[in-house]
Amino acid sequence: MNNKEEIVIYTDGGSRGNPGPAGIGGIVSLVGEKGMVIKKKEFSEYIGDSRTNNEAEYEALIYALDQAKKVVGKKKAKETKVKCFLDSELVVKQLTHQYKLRDKRIQRYFITIWNLMLDFREVTFEHVRREQNKEADRLVNEALDKQSSSLF
Repeated sequence: MNNKEEIVIYTDGGSRGNPGPAGIGGIVSLVGEKGMVIKKKEFSEYIGDSRTNNEAEYEALIYALDQAKKVVGKKKAKETKVKCFLDSELVVKQLTHQYKLRDKRIQRYFITIWNLMLDFREVTFEHVRREQNKEADRLVNEALDKQSSSLF
């Protein structure tokens, strides 16, 4: 892997009911020097019946960081910069230490992400508008729709 390559992650999580049935979705891309996508992995998973939107957002990011390590390999991950884009301003502000974490469950997610960050050279978090995160949102809804249709 060359030093100009980086991982770019777009994630989203959502629940219908808050708490309620929840899903995660995202895209993990290995991007080359000129912005060319070298490898790309999408995910769309149903995560359970009783999660909040915030929990789903965190779980999507945890899943994506774990997948990022698999995309480049454990050894090369230490040399890799990761850029994470989320449409949850709350989660980004919590991860960038602008907001405190009061909820115990969210604190555990935060610690998990912090530990995953240690596997990479650098990890950044950036808030994007929903319009810039349409693919990850589509993947969340795909997981939720698939689950709800399997109930009938």
